[in-house]
Amino acid sequence: MEVDRADGRNPNQLRPLACSCSILHRAHGSASWSQGDTKVLAAVYGPKAGTKKNENPEKASIEVIWKPRTGQIGKPEKEYEIILKRTLQSICILTINPNTTTSVIIQVVHDDGALLPCAINAACAALVDAGIPMKHLAVAICCCSAESGYCILDPTKLEEQKMKGFAYLVFPNSILSVLPEGSSLVQGEPMEHGIITSVTHGAMSVDDYFHCLERGRAASAKLSDFLRRSLQSKLPGDLSKAE
Repeated sequence: MEVDRADGRNPNQLRPLACSCSILHRAHGSASWSQGDTKVLAAVYGPKAGTKKNENPEKASIEVIWKPRTGQIGKPEKEYEIILKRTLQSICILTINPNTTTSVIIQVVHDDGALLPCAINAACAALVDAGIPMKHLAVAICCCSAESGYCILDPTKLEEQKMKGFAYLVFPNSILSVLPEGSSLVQGEPMEHGIITSVTHGAMSVDDYFHCLERGRAASAKLSDFLRRSLQSKLPGDLSKAE
């Protein structure tokens, strides 16, 4: 089904992507990530000595602090913090710096849809910029489902409001990304078939969800390529040249 979108994109088309690293001099790592008019800044501080709250003699801890563009943090932002924290914990190697805490600060610059996926992408880039040990990179995307059954990728704020449901999906970057030797499987599946995080909102049937999953996984390849190109100077030489 052909879908007319206000900005002229086809259903599977992403908005223009932009990523910059090392933009904040006082942070150990930082990145900005934009998809269309949605823009997020991420700053990483640490690893630093663990506090009593986060103390763990065997693993490092990650804390996420979400800062809205205006006003106080509310229930949606607290949910974003939890999702982001769990996602980052799953892709970072937490056993290398035990009993430490790494803080990830998310600053919303502008929200025009797909805000959480943009924040996840920004945080991943900032962690690489900070040199935090990672199992692999990850890319996030939002996929919406409409009443008539079609789905669209990377919605604007207006499109999100018109949809009956949407899914935030986080996929591992391609196998050619930053991977420890022998870790090309995620829970027994090849990396390109894995999924790290999946969060749905609104009404979505099982068929709608798997349709979104299929569309999102296909689009994640483009996001992965863009992320790897953006981080090329930060990655090990043999990986940054991988195609």
